Amino acid sequence: MLDIAYFEAGPDSGDAVVLLHGFPYDIHSFVEVAPMLAAEGFRVIVPYLRGHGPTSFLHDASPRSGQQAALGADVIGLLDALGIEQAYLAGYDWGGRAACIAAALWPERCLGLVSVNGYLIQDISSAMAPIRADLEAGFWYFYYFLTERGRTALTTNAKEIARVIWTRNSPRWPFTEEVLDRAASAFSNPDYAYVVVHSYRHRLGMASGVSDYEVLEALLADQPVISVPAITLDGLADGNFPATDGTSSAHHFAGPRVHRQIVDAGHNLPQEQPEAFAAAVRDVRSLRLTSPNAE
Repeated sequence: MLDIAYFEAGPDSGDAVVLLHGFPYDIHSFVEVAPMLAAEGFRVIVPYLRGHGPTSFLHDASPRSGQQAALGADVIGLLDALGIEQAYLAGYDWGGRAACIAAALWPERCLGLVSVNGYLIQDISSAMAPIRADLEAGFWYFYYFLTERGRTALTTNAKEIARVIWTRNSPRWPFTEEVLDRAASAFSNPDYAYVVVHSYRHRLGMASGVSDYEVLEALLADQPVISVPAITLDGLADGNFPATDGTSSAHHFAGPRVHRQIVDAGHNLPQEQPEAFAAAVRDVRSLRLTSPNAE
């Protein structure tokens, strides 16, 4: 379905790790993490998500879906295209969700998982249950994108929308105009607004999914457990997603799992605290190799 653009570093013979970015960000979230892991011998692959950067749909008629099942399936499709049987999957936000989905539904393809904010598979059936009012305020864009006004804004003002979200998500991250401009170049993809809008409308139960993903969405509705080794991370300076001790999501992890809280990290954790994120990837490999079921 997609022609996926990606950055690659490290030896072809190394353990593969796929680093997955979120919205509204791009592959430069891993600009420091990627060389760290490549130096450790990993084969590092950093793809642009659908609707971002040079990643494009192969057919004009393909629905520009942003639903969670599509994001997870894209990870497996990329591994297939590259001839990679198994890989470590690591991400945050949309990318963390894609990694969680791939790990849950295709555990035989996932050597281990690193996920910022824990278990990210959406429970769409409970999408209309309100949360704390101050947190709802931070999710203004969820509801903005339910409107055609929001779609239009994404096509004309994507950079400034990202600025507001970045500032709220990561209040201690002193990003520069150059860093924002670099990421914003990925938002000029002609499918960007369509994919983003569908993603938020679908997750709030306000848009139907694409029939190609119906079976996968049914599996995700059951909130499948993740059985592969996992390290989950919470940033203590995340302005929209308060850090937890990991216990509330423990029932979603059936394999060995470590949860960490990262000081001075906001939502874009790999770019704000790259050493901590790279360490989690290295450590999840060690966790796998020392677990009783390691091959």
